[in-house]
Amino acid sequence: MLVELHAPASAEDWAAYHDIRKRILFDARGRGDAYDPAHPDETAPYNHPLLLDVDGKPVGVVRIDLDLPDAWLRRMAVDTPYQRRGYGQRMIVEIVRFCRDAGAGRILSSVAPDAIGFYAKCGFEAVPGMHVDGSPRMMLTLRADD
Repeated sequence: MLVELHAPASAEDWAAYHDIRKRILFDARGRGDAYDPAHPDETAPYNHPLLLDVDGKPVGVVRIDLDLPDAWLRRMAVDTPYQRRGYGQRMIVEIVRFCRDAGAGRILSSVAPDAIGFYAKCGFEAVPGMHVDGSPRMMLTLRADD
């Protein structure tokens, strides 16, 4: 199985990236009208939209915003047919590699309450007192052996 976390390079990649984000993170939460594929954060310097491909098929998305020494996960999602099959954990492995290579010392994310268990399973810890819109913040400190 070939797993690759990469920046969208083609119109097809961008379409898959936005489709997964909109359906999983906005439509499924009743906020589809709020999704803006042309939002300036998608192309801002130091922000990295990434697509997870498995055997050439897009299965997940994340945007990593670098504010070194921190890296912020923004809107990570695995497409519905691939959920609960280990792809999210595999994406975290690739995210850790990306962030470490970029010079980050820790990864932070404001997570959906129903995703706390997933992030905890991946080694993230809750950051006390840091909540935004009811979403707890979680953090993973990067070590050289991650």
